Amino acid sequence: MDIKKNKLISFVVPVFNETESLKEFFTNLITAINKYEIINYEIIFVDDGSTDSSWSEISLIKKNNKNIFSFKLRKNFGKSFALNIGFKKALGDYIFTMDSDLQDDPNEINKFLDKINQGFDLISGWKKKRNDPFIKIFPSKIFNFITRKITKIEINDFNCGFKLYKKNVVKNIEIYGELHRYIPVLAVSKGYKVSEIEVNHIARKFGESKFGSERYLRGFFDLITVVSTTKYLLKPGHLFGGIGFVFGSIGSLILLYLFFVKISGELIGNRPLLFLGFLLITLSVQFLSLGIIAEFFIKNSQKLETNEDCIVEDS
Repeated sequence: MDIKKNKLISFVVPVFNETESLKEFFTNLITAINKYEIINYEIIFVDDGSTDSSWSEISLIKKNNKNIFSFKLRKNFGKSFALNIGFKKALGDYIFTMDSDLQDDPNEINKFLDKINQGFDLISGWKKKRNDPFIKIFPSKIFNFITRKITKIEINDFNCGFKLYKKNVVKNIEIYGELHRYIPVLAVSKGYKVSEIEVNHIARKFGESKFGSERYLRGFFDLITVVSTTKYLLKPGHLFGGIGFVFGSIGSLILLYLFFVKISGELIGNRPLLFLGFLLITLSVQFLSLGIIAEFFIKNSQKLETNEDCIVEDS
């Protein structure tokens, strides 16, 4: 089946202060669309509260093209929020996400379409050779390494904005905060098949990155959220019980050590280590109790929703 000719393809493009690059980005994208003979398409620009003239530029681009739709947010809510708006508005059977800063190459579109046609639900880009300064590349490598080890998902570049999704994926995930970095994790948690392809990364032509190094700190907090809500949502006892076990083990070792110190004739009543041991044991009991209560709550009040999207085959 030729996806390009038989299915509607949506391009969701979040925009924040990209006046200089928008016209060239649109020209490059339309050139690629025509090159690959994509007949049914729509381009959705989501202006995430730009303070420059990005919205005016989008309006000019949109003027003579009925396939372009645009939405302006009241303020800068963040990339995840903007993508979520685009996902809700997209009508396509397949949805691309691209950044408008000219660093994503539209000529890679065909590679994504060929890959997703092999039975995957989400294809993520991998900027293997990044044209960015070291100050951006090094933290990104650490971030991706930690995320890969924690989630057990073999993706090299979680943060790449160049992705292709089947419609069901974007309609069944909610992203906020910095969760756009973890879309592959959210997709895998719902049983979707995820893969990755290398993409050409173009050096920034205009302006500078809108994201500072603090994004990685926020990203790690969101990683905790993602792991907690995807891996432990239906088994909270494993999460709280695991934490309680660690605290209890450390506390028990401390108290055991102090026991031997005591029988050797030394005083331990005024040692801070004694209070730490009892504190850890107390926390252990609290976390274990919380885990048991949470398990009771889950078992008695939350039922798995029947969702036809979870059905792989129907005979």
